[in-house]
Formats: sequence, C-alpha cells, structure tokens
Amino acid sequence: MAVLLDNVTNYIWHAFASLQQDKAGLVHKSKLKVLTANIGTLLDLYGVERGLEHFRSTSTLNFDHLKYYLQREVFASLPERLPLSELRLYESKIAEICWLICRKRFSETSNVFRRESLFQLFRIFCLLADLTADANECTYQVLLHPTEATYVAQSLVNALGCPWDEEDFANLSLSMGHFRLTPFIAVLESRCVNEVKDKDAISEAVADIYQTFVEDVIKKGYLSRKGYIFPTMKEYWFVLRPAELVYYKTRQEREKLGSVNVEANSKVETKEGFKIILHTSERTFELGASNHMTRLQWLSALQLAIEYSGSGQSYQRIQAAKRRSQRQGRLQEMLRAKAQLQMERNARLVAEDQAKELEAAVKEESKKLNELEQIREKLEVLLEEETQAKRDEEIVRGLQARILTEEWEKRAELERLQEEQRILLEQEKRKRMEFEERQKEKEAQLRAAEQRLLQLEQERRMLDDKLKTAHNRIKMSETEKEVLEAQLVHVVPLRDSDRVRRAHSFVPSTKERPVILEIRSSTLKRPSRDGNS
Repeated sequence: MAVLLDNVTNYIWHAFASLQQDKAGLVHKSKLKVLTANIGTLLDLYGVERGLEHFRSTSTLNFDHLKYYLQREVFASLPERLPLSELRLYESKIAEICWLICRKRFSETSNVFRRESLFQLFRIFCLLADLTADANECTYQVLLHPTEATYVAQSLVNALGCPWDEEDFANLSLSMGHFRLTPFIAVLESRCVNEVKDKDAISEAVADIYQTFVEDVIKKGYLSRKGYIFPTMKEYWFVLRPAELVYYKTRQEREKLGSVNVEANSKVETKEGFKIILHTSERTFELGASNHMTRLQWLSALQLAIEYSGSGQSYQRIQAAKRRSQRQGRLQEMLRAKAQLQMERNARLVAEDQAKELEAAVKEESKKLNELEQIREKLEVLLEEETQAKRDEEIVRGLQARILTEEWEKRAELERLQEEQRILLEQEKRKRMEFEERQKEKEAQLRAAEQRLLQLEQERRMLDDKLKTAHNRIKMSETEKEVLEAQLVHVVPLRDSDRVRRAHSFVPSTKERPVILEIRSSTLKRPSRDGNS
C-alpha cells in the first residue's frame, strides 16, 4: 500500500533517527526488528521482522534499506486502496509507535507543551514536512518549509486568540530556512505561546489545529438535526470530515451520538428556515443552522467533504501536496529567472570587458575614441533592446494565450449556436412539411369542391333545359287552348257568366308565369230541347 507508506515515512524516519548511534545513518538490525514487528502487529501481520536477518548481508541498514524492506514485505500485503477512515487509523497507530521510540528526544527540550500536545505537534510536523536527502545522499532529514511553518504558527496563534506578527515570523523564517522538529517546537514556544500562561488553553489550541491538520476536520459547530422517529429539531455538536459527519452531545466531543457517511454521490440542498437537506445513499438528513451565514459556511464545507470523500487520501495531505507543487513551480520560475539574470549579467560583463579593451585602445589612438564610444553605446542599446524584446515576447505570448483561449470560447459558443440553428432548421423543416401536407389536403378538398360545383352547374343547366322544354310545352298548350276557345266561341256563343276564366299556373318559371284557360263544363254542354241547360 504505497499511499500508507508515503504517509508514515516521516514518522518512521524519526524513529529510525532515534535508533541510530552515530551520524553515519545506519541502525543495527536487532533494533529495527522491534520497530518492524510493532508495525506488522498494527497491520495484523505477524513475523514480518524475521526476514530482516536474511535481508542483505550486513548487520546494519540505512533508511533506504529499511523503507525498501517495509514496502516489499510489510505494506505490500495491504490492499491497493484503503477506505479513508481505515487509512487514517493505521496512520495514527504507526505514528504512536514511532513517537514512543523518539519522544524522549523532544519531551526533554520543551517546558511549555504537554506530552500530548508534543505528540500532536509531531504529527502535524510529519504531515507537512518533506523527507530531504543530505548533500552526501546517504542520510536524510525531515524538514518543514518556512511557509508551512508560518501557516501552522498562525493557526496556533489564531486558536489562542493572540495577535499575529507576520513580519517578525517572516524575518525569523528567512534567517532559519527550513525547520527541523526541535527548532520548530522551540520557535512555537518563543514566538506563539510565550505570552500565554494557561497550559490548558495551549493544549486546547494545539488540539484544535491537530483536528484541522491531522484528523481532517473541515468544520465543526452546533447544528440542529431532525429526528428519525420523533420529527423534532434537536441541537448537537457536529464535526465534519471528508466522508464522515459525526455529531456529539456537547462540544467536548466525549459522547458520540452517531455519524453520517458522506459519499461522492451525496447531495446537499437548502430549505426555508436556514435548513440544510443532506441526501446520502443511506437516507436523507435534515439539518438546521442558526442564521444564513452559518448555513452558507456549512453548505460550502459539506460540498468540500463530498468532493474529497472518494479521493483515497486525506484532505490536508492533498492541500499540502498542492502547496508543495506550487512552491516547486515558483522555485523553478525563480531558477529560470536567476539563470536568465546570470546570462544577462555575463553578457553585461562581456560588454564591459569589451568596453574596457576599447577604452585602453582609445588611450593609444585618440582618433578612434569617438568610434569606440559609439560601439559601446550601441552594445548597451542592443542589450537593452534584447531585454525589452524578451519582455515584449513574454507579453505577446501572454496575449496570444489569452486570444487563443477567447477563440476556443468563441468556437464553443459558435458550435452551440450552430447546434441550436440546426435544431431550429429541423423544427422549421418539420413545420414546413406539416404545412405542405395541410396545403395538399386543402388543395384536394378544393379540387373536390370544384368538381362538385361543376356537377351542380351541369345539373342546374339540365334543369334549366328541362324548364325551357316545359315552358315551350306550356306555350304550345296555351296556343292550342286559345285556338280551341276561338273555335268554341264560333260554335257556341258564351254567356257572360260562362266567360273563360284564366287561372294562374303553379309551375314556377324564371321568365313569366303561363296563363291557363279554364273552360267551364257548362259551356260544353248542348242545349236541351226545352231550352233548359
């Protein structure tokens, strides 16, 4: 398990350094057996120390040999990835074993911190420090960078409620350079807690920063929690770590009431009344804050815990690694700047040497004095122009990078707009096809209506023809009737009362109504012999 070994390497080095008799960096195998056996027992591995007898032919081992043996024979038996809580537990146990071996060296030098506080500072130091090889590359030193020492000291001063003199500590860090454990504890005693007489307050402050750095406490404070059986809000003291939210009865954290597993798939939401809803794979928890600002702080802390819950490494170690990477980046930039400055300085020295040679030559030949001065001035101008050109080149590179970034953003925006345009065109195409289908249906209906109209027009024409034929027949019948009536008038004289009556026809006509002559029957009867009708 490479992660666990990397985490406890600094603890093991301090134990190794306490066991060595001289400055050669070697420890007898018999002493290392005890350390290896204790580490193996903590990891449920027994008899791992026996292989030291057959590991290399020498009776002593240096730290590289011990680390290689532990990696191959002890930590290789662990799973490749451990849960964060189990990793933290193993690390704590190994740190306690190493502290038991080396605590005598550090307990005698401190009169301010208690043993428990010294152990906590020891763990903070080992967590933030780096294992650095000495000049001969045979021995190592665990050194704390001045920025990390400043960070720890400021956290301790803030926990004590004392004023922080940043300038004084910066000057001290600049003069001391990297810190070993003993000078680091001495600096904390002289610059951070020298005005505090209450050892209980000092122990509490050290425990507070210990929880932050070593136990990965992201945030702690009072929150209300809604009960599962009785849905009432009750106040508890909550302590948040990556992958875990623990709540206690009081802020002394003596009586643990329960814990909530915070996983990578957990989610947090807000609710009215300064409440927080935490969704986990087990169930949903409802928490309540005292005000809006407290709720925002807890929301940010919970999001941070969810983000680092599945990282496989503690949050503070990840942050320390980031700061270490940033320091290395700044160091490389400083080295590059220093090399560039040295090159410019060498170029300047070369130019100055040339100028001196030219001045010596000028003393011999007075005529060439002005020419040599002009050459020197040109060299200085060229050097300044070269420096300015390099600066301009850096500026242009920065502008090009920014323009390239803007172009990528514009390209992404253009692709998004093209996708939206494509979607709109597809929608417009579908609408157009639907409109064309509706238009075809209406055209079909229109053609059917036109055909129906033509049929009705033909029927109307046929009816008009039939009507004209009927009119003609009626006119013919009227003419025949008039002829017949005229003939009857000549044959039988009509009486006044027997005049032919005209009756209107009930046949409709578009032109004029035909007149029907009605001849009464009495006019058609022959007179009787006696003269009566």
